[in-house]
Amino acid sequence: MPVATLLPFTATPSRKSASPTSFRLTEKFILLLVFSAFITLCFGAIFFLPDSSKLLSGVFFHSSAVETNTRTGPDGGGGDSGSAGNDERVLAKIKKDHEKALLEAKDTLQKRPDEIKQDIQNEKEKVARESMGQGGKDVNNLPVFPYHRPPGATGHEPLDPEAKERRAKVKEMMKHAWDSYKRYAWGSNELRPVSKQGHSSNLFGDIKGATIVDALDTLYIMEMYEDFDFATNWVEKNLDFNMNAEVSVFEVNIRFVGGLLSAYYLSGKEVFRRKAVELGEKLLPAFKTPTGIPWALLNLKSGIGRNWPWASGGSSILAEYGTLHLEFMHLSKLSGKPEFAQKVMNIRKVLNRLDKPQGLYPNYLNPNSGQWGQHHVSVGGLGDSFYEYLLKAWLMSDKNDEEAKKMYYDALQAIETNLMRKSSSGLTYIAEWKGGLLEHKMGHLTCFAGGMIALGADGAPSDKTGHQMEQAAEIARTCHESYARTGLKLGPEAFRFDGGVEAIATRQNEKYFILRPEVIETYMYMWRFTHDPKYREWGWEAVQALEQHCRVEGGYSGVRDVYSSTPNHDDVQQSFYLAETLKYLYLLFSDDNHLPFDHWVFNTEAHPLPVIKKDNTDRPNEVE
Repeated sequence: MPVATLLPFTATPSRKSASPTSFRLTEKFILLLVFSAFITLCFGAIFFLPDSSKLLSGVFFHSSAVETNTRTGPDGGGGDSGSAGNDERVLAKIKKDHEKALLEAKDTLQKRPDEIKQDIQNEKEKVARESMGQGGKDVNNLPVFPYHRPPGATGHEPLDPEAKERRAKVKEMMKHAWDSYKRYAWGSNELRPVSKQGHSSNLFGDIKGATIVDALDTLYIMEMYEDFDFATNWVEKNLDFNMNAEVSVFEVNIRFVGGLLSAYYLSGKEVFRRKAVELGEKLLPAFKTPTGIPWALLNLKSGIGRNWPWASGGSSILAEYGTLHLEFMHLSKLSGKPEFAQKVMNIRKVLNRLDKPQGLYPNYLNPNSGQWGQHHVSVGGLGDSFYEYLLKAWLMSDKNDEEAKKMYYDALQAIETNLMRKSSSGLTYIAEWKGGLLEHKMGHLTCFAGGMIALGADGAPSDKTGHQMEQAAEIARTCHESYARTGLKLGPEAFRFDGGVEAIATRQNEKYFILRPEVIETYMYMWRFTHDPKYREWGWEAVQALEQHCRVEGGYSGVRDVYSSTPNHDDVQQSFYLAETLKYLYLLFSDDNHLPFDHWVFNTEAHPLPVIKKDNTDRPNEVE
């Protein structure tokens, strides 16, 4: 084959003779490379020179800024000096931006991974808010609410070596309880630690995950962040309230709504705010009664409510309808819907219209007639947290809710006059009142009152502050005695002061212990206000008893008889053991700046909620 056929671009006899201006293939290729390099250089200059943005806009879009510079020749005072000055300004700006970026990078590297994730999420939400046109509401129809974490969400290691060691032990107890729940009952409401399986109470209907939601804030406070994130993921994907089932309004409010609100205020994760408001809205039909006093039980799908059939002719219970205030005030805050606050404020209006026997609040109130049921008064079961929420409503309002303050101190005076008594050996206790007759019995639930009275003593008239602190200390001592006088050194469900006995359970159905927190709660408050070391010692006694008699391979179990020499386990790890008992123990051995009382208020399930500061921003107090 002729060579010419292999090189078609070379001159051949059949084509025109090559002229001096014609190029061979290799020459064309070289020229193409040179031309490409020139084009690349030009565009590189346009894009990468210090003032490239202006140059680019000037070349392609004839921006006004470039046109202005072009017009300011010698006549406009421009020239080389102006150009040099402009270059210096540009270089200075680049240097400044570079230094700022370095600082931001250093700050980011010093943050925990979860904080970095939260910053990224906050930026996403900010962009979403700026781009949406819903009048300041997000995709869930919730108002834009700038998140500010209040002080003391997490604390520092205690300086005292003994407190540090004991606090670490409490954290290990939490880890055992949580890991056991994850292993044997994940997604169920509670754990059966002996039989190692899930357990669900009918209090929650078909809602699942009570232990998960109840434990969220404890995990965060103890800095168990991986477990917190694991639980958060379950809440995001699996926590569902859309079901045809009847729930206890009270229990769902204090555990689920309270737990979600607390998790939101501690972490800033929007999923908790969204879920809390969603559940709160599903509870609103409970208030559809002639008086606005809510039903105890509610079907979440139909919105039909009713009361417990055993409750004094279909009455609502004081501790249930009176323990919604803290959560519902925060729901109004976070949802922008005043209806939540209006519902609980109406309860006060109903109560204030009624006569109180001896200044006391009976445990039963008929939601149809608005009249008291049986005149049974208790600061323990059926009544307890109503009084707690009067005081805490005042504190959570940054001490602006004067109505709540008056109601609390008036009620406390009536309790002191009519229910507080001293035993023959000098133990102070709070009896129960039934139609004018005293039953000299005090429940484990009533033992929270020591902490409540201590918390409110500072707000009492100055001549009563010391007296109330003494009352609180005496109640703490009585409740400690109820533990010390048992075989297992754990307290009974109720103890009596009659028939020659003091602080001892005399009936078999009052001898059980179900991991309740109220005695330890009082120790924690008393330690915070007095720093008397005996309260930490009493708390440590409880830790040792829990470890010896309640800890099993699969978690922690309650016991059926605290007076026996060996424990008979009830095989239930209550969700409040993680929410309250372990949290209060942890705080007992923590410094006072961990969840400080001037910034946080605990709901009755020990879920911390921030004080709503009435400052210029009208928002919960942020880190100072």
